[in-house]
Amino acid sequence: MSANVQQFVVHRILLTNDGKLNFLPRGSCFEVNSEITSLGAQLHTTFNTKPGKGVGGFNDEQENPVKDLLPDVISGDLDFHEFSLIAGKHLLDTIVNEAMLETGFVIFNRYEYLATDYLMIAMLDTKEHVEVNHHLEISQSQHLDLSKMQIAVRIDLTQFDINKEQNRYISFLKGRMGRKVGDFFMQFIGCEEKVDIKQQNKRLLHEVDEYLSAEQLDASEKQEHRQALAEYYKQKVDLGEEVQITDLDNVLPRQGATEDGFSTYNASLPQPIEAQFQPDRSMMTAMKKFSGAGNGVSVSFDRKLLGERVQYDVHTDTLTIKGVPPNLKDQLTKSDNSGSGQ
Repeated sequence: MSANVQQFVVHRILLTNDGKLNFLPRGSCFEVNSEITSLGAQLHTTFNTKPGKGVGGFNDEQENPVKDLLPDVISGDLDFHEFSLIAGKHLLDTIVNEAMLETGFVIFNRYEYLATDYLMIAMLDTKEHVEVNHHLEISQSQHLDLSKMQIAVRIDLTQFDINKEQNRYISFLKGRMGRKVGDFFMQFIGCEEKVDIKQQNKRLLHEVDEYLSAEQLDASEKQEHRQALAEYYKQKVDLGEEVQITDLDNVLPRQGATEDGFSTYNASLPQPIEAQFQPDRSMMTAMKKFSGAGNGVSVSFDRKLLGERVQYDVHTDTLTIKGVPPNLKDQLTKSDNSGSGQ
């Protein structure tokens, strides 16, 4: 299933020779051809696979041209290119007012995916690309550096149109060098964060462990269910779909005579996990491995090894590993501090 691009345009915010930021608009939207469709699909996939997202909605107490004009964009009463010009100039004003020095290409991409209407707005830089043709001649060009996407929001126009009161229709990237990427960008959009996606993913993993601990399962059975959850996560990440708590009733074992599923357990929590949220790819590793670092020590091992090759004594806070990895063993035996090779 690919993203069905409906409207696509790119503008640019750049620094002029006199040191001022300037908004350079494109004269019209792109014709939606195979190249634009491919680019739109890549943007969708890149956004989905980026970790550390937040979810929220517009701040209704503040005037904002993006929020105010969206109903007309959805209805078709406002031309998409005209909307992108107004929003792009508002972005420039926001950057200047926030005393930022952000430049790049500003992408407005309206597309449909799985019967849901989306609007993605992203700022991207370019990367130099070297090509060699069939005459073995070298040329240089620039392309949008999607891998470095750090400033982007995606508005679920379908939810905004029919279910905006839940304030769950905007998702955005966050986190760069210890700060929120979206500080100025969220000001531009006028969005308030309501859900921390990374925290939701961590809570799910914790609650799944609690849920499985309540069952009379041995270690191998618990690991099988965690593996099933990891496979479910991978499927959702690959498809760009959200985790649905109700899906987990068919992924995890049911409890008791009533055969209540995980969704019932979740509903009983003092603070239930969101009914649906975007999966964090890093959680797939956490489902399969124990890992941690601190005080100069870094340890990682497969969960299935706990109780077998790896033993943990909670009373002495001691981890015992039977069968040290060969490359680590080689380093230890050769180390002057080891003593075993002296």
